[in-house]
Amino acid sequence: METQEHAVASPGFYLRTRPTGFAVHINASAAHLRRVRELAEKTLYEAGVDPGISETVLLVASELIGNSVRACGDHVPLVVEVDAGQAGVSVRVHDPEPGRLPRRRPVALDDAEAESGRGLGLIDLLAPGWQVRSTPVGKQIVCSLPYTEGDGGA
Repeated sequence: METQEHAVASPGFYLRTRPTGFAVHINASAAHLRRVRELAEKTLYEAGVDPGISETVLLVASELIGNSVRACGDHVPLVVEVDAGQAGVSVRVHDPEPGRLPRRRPVALDDAEAESGRGLGLIDLLAPGWQVRSTPVGKQIVCSLPYTEGDGGA
């Protein structure tokens, strides 16, 4: 049985819900990032995802959105997708800049002096195997955060 998606729109924020996730089209801003985080937290809670995995998803999504803003600039149009599946949670962030690929910086995760540059290192640890896919209108970063035994999931 197919569940119908519901659309919710406001300036710079267009949401399509799914049975265990969502896709939201946003113009990147601090307010929209807050809404995406709140939406992800609520959606994952309702899907029965363990709070620890949910926190990891929020961190990964925030890092990916932040990377897109750094690559493309403030108010860039983004599509953020979060879905809780049988094996884990997928996070996808799509931006319109195909040539500005994520780059790792040589910063140790435990470097107390570093002010930035740890984001992709964190994503490597939290969502190993993440990928960059070219699309007709830019690129999409795709991450999978598998459930571990005892996490509980959708």
